[in-house]
Amino acid sequence: PFTLTRTLAKKLSLRGKRFPRVLRNKWVSVASLFALFWIYEWLDLWASPWLTAWLVIAYFLISFLLEALFRESPFCKYVCPIGAFNFSYSTVSPFQITERDTSTCRSCEHKECVTSSPSALGCGTELFVPTMGSNMDCILCLDCARACPYENVSLPPRPPLRELIARRTPRWDLSFLFIGLAFIGLMNAFGMVPPVYRLHTWLAGEIGIQSEALRLLIILGIGNLILPLLVLAIASRLSRFLSPSAAKERLVEIGARYAPGFIPLGFGIWMAHYGFHFAIGGLAFIPVFHAFILDHNLQFLGPSPNWDIGFLLPVEWIFPIQVGFLILGFIASLYVLGRVSLRDAKSPSHAFRELLPWAIVLMILAILSLSIFNLPMEMRGSIGFDA
Repeated sequence: PFTLTRTLAKKLSLRGKRFPRVLRNKWVSVASLFALFWIYEWLDLWASPWLTAWLVIAYFLISFLLEALFRESPFCKYVCPIGAFNFSYSTVSPFQITERDTSTCRSCEHKECVTSSPSALGCGTELFVPTMGSNMDCILCLDCARACPYENVSLPPRPPLRELIARRTPRWDLSFLFIGLAFIGLMNAFGMVPPVYRLHTWLAGEIGIQSEALRLLIILGIGNLILPLLVLAIASRLSRFLSPSAAKERLVEIGARYAPGFIPLGFGIWMAHYGFHFAIGGLAFIPVFHAFILDHNLQFLGPSPNWDIGFLLPVEWIFPIQVGFLILGFIASLYVLGRVSLRDAKSPSHAFRELLPWAIVLMILAILSLSIFNLPMEMRGSIGFDA
């Protein structure tokens, strides 16, 4: 459904100007992602179908408006918080859009995969299949495949970490996004465990901040924005200071090389958290539907809902699985750091010194994640269970 409004808007499009150049980056996506998690915590969206519905309506209206007024699908590419999340973690996808035969694309006159064909829209984010070296900005809608008159677009497998090791254009916005998503995953879990409530109590009692919205803004602002920014700036400087191989490099180049190393661990954090919720509530729609039926005085499903049906896995299995996700993510992140440092450093010793600050941050993130997932977690929207 997320691409429905985009497709409809493009068919009704005014074919307007390009999105303002100053906004053609991921900073707006970062801001909208931060705003989404702040609103989620402040307004308790998990407990309000009404507010959630209005958020979804606003989401689709903004999407439709931007896609209709501008070219290059600016909502998907530059604004959408879900897009920022999915683009980043699609870099570890085992699949990527590519061409079957390069010569076919080279001889293609109209480039329908981008410009559209009479029967289908081309790529909304204006990616040309033969030049795609990354999953960034590709929403995998397969519009390019539908528009190609030669059926020359494919989705073959690839090594999952290859894209993270490849060289990329140095950009602060992408580097911050990759690092920031790992911290957002950590803070999203932190927002559901006992220490965050003690922190709220301290901020309200000792500091005198009575507004929950302001307290959340401070907590999430530090954890989701300030800490990733400090990591990116300080680790880049330390790498340049510690390694002679990086002594003359720009900080943005060092950051762009090592920031993708946060993707595997960040993915592991999100999997450990959301996998936990799915494991304990993946079938919760059954008792929820039963409760709905009872509320309408229909008794054919039995006298009362069985909320234990919601569990997909035994509770004692969940934490070891979470630990497994975190360990695999941490190991994969170290592998990425090692590969990129050995590729560009003049010697193994230079490579080790260059990656050391980043490895230390990853280790701290992994330890904090293990500590948080070992705490009792608030079960939002569930009944009678605290993990």
